[in-house]
Amino acid sequence: MNPFLQRLHPYPFEKLAALLHPNAQRRVTGEPLGLPDHAHSPINLSIGEPKHPVPPFIRQAMAEALDDMALYPTTRGASSLRCAMATWLENRFQLGQGTVDPDRHILPVNGTREALFSIAQAVTDASGSDQPAILMPNPFYQIYEGAAFMAGAQPVYVACTADNGFIPDYHAVPPAILERTALLYLCSPANPTGAVFSMDALKRLIDLAHRYDFVLAADECYSEIWTDQPPPGLLQAAQQMGLDSFDRCLVFHSLSKRSNMPGARSGFVAGHAGLLDAYFRLRTYTGCATPPFIQKAATIAWGDETHVRENQALYRQKLAESIAILRPVLPVERPEAGFYLWLRVPGGGETFAQYLYRHYHVTVLPGAYLGRPDATGHNPGAAYVRIALVAPLEENREAMLRIAQSARDLHHFQPE
Repeated sequence: MNPFLQRLHPYPFEKLAALLHPNAQRRVTGEPLGLPDHAHSPINLSIGEPKHPVPPFIRQAMAEALDDMALYPTTRGASSLRCAMATWLENRFQLGQGTVDPDRHILPVNGTREALFSIAQAVTDASGSDQPAILMPNPFYQIYEGAAFMAGAQPVYVACTADNGFIPDYHAVPPAILERTALLYLCSPANPTGAVFSMDALKRLIDLAHRYDFVLAADECYSEIWTDQPPPGLLQAAQQMGLDSFDRCLVFHSLSKRSNMPGARSGFVAGHAGLLDAYFRLRTYTGCATPPFIQKAATIAWGDETHVRENQALYRQKLAESIAILRPVLPVERPEAGFYLWLRVPGGGETFAQYLYRHYHVTVLPGAYLGRPDATGHNPGAAYVRIALVAPLEENREAMLRIAQSARDLHHFQPE
């Protein structure tokens, strides 16, 4: 077996299943956890899986294209799909018509998860004497770390804390590490914190990438779920700097959150044509071409903004209600974007998640499972839980009431 496989951590939901197993030790009493209180209906807010309906016209487009199931798709996808993606990117990030060439600057992918993983295999050279480094936020989307391990690189975790506004300070990374950095993952809007990189911060990262010659991979999958104003994008920052070729810049976008289509596994990577040419070579071997009927539905989805605005309105309503319910008992801050609450809770994330599940049948994710300890042994996610506001409105409201009650129950615990 590939020895790098041994470096992979158990996935967060595997850890969560062990924490909530009936035989797991209670963090409060040390007794077996047992089964949840079935006086309460189960509500799962642990995973970022949208529950809003897929618009009927997108379903119809997919259904009408099912005859295309008999065709082999191409790795580059249909020209009509790439054109729809390029047009959306230009309009959304004010890049100007014709700035994004559908034939050079766009590659469809089967959801950004697989693309965020495989891009590390394409841009990391582990053949030299110095082990390459891949920088990532901490806490983080676990694909970044797994990609680094499997590319033979050293993952370098850069802390996101309340003190720095949950924006990792990549400029504070020692020059000796930056000199061997191959790739930097940034997530804006951030999973799990909802923090957003400013335009100036994005430009400073582009300067850093040019100074030390590494690639920027911007995970922008939550860019269409925002409260006050649309978050800026990496390509937008590059263009404002005069980098019309998007040197060293790649962005990753998906229909999973924007259009409630996680099961379609449809997204794209866009940016520097030279990087995408090399990445295309890898993708032709890995067989990641998107099925034609999904391409047809995706083409329609990227061309419509009405359903996106309706989606945003639902999330805003749930966010406002959630904060109103939780704020009297917990220190909750409104995220700039995304659909997560990064909530500091009494007793720490694991204790709170276990208690909430056992007594109120609500499942949330301990923040420690999304982070890694620093040199002092401190995990920046340990005091938190991540709550995904994905449930329907009434179910979300009920979950918040139960979470608030759990906080009252545990008020005598001090946050870790």
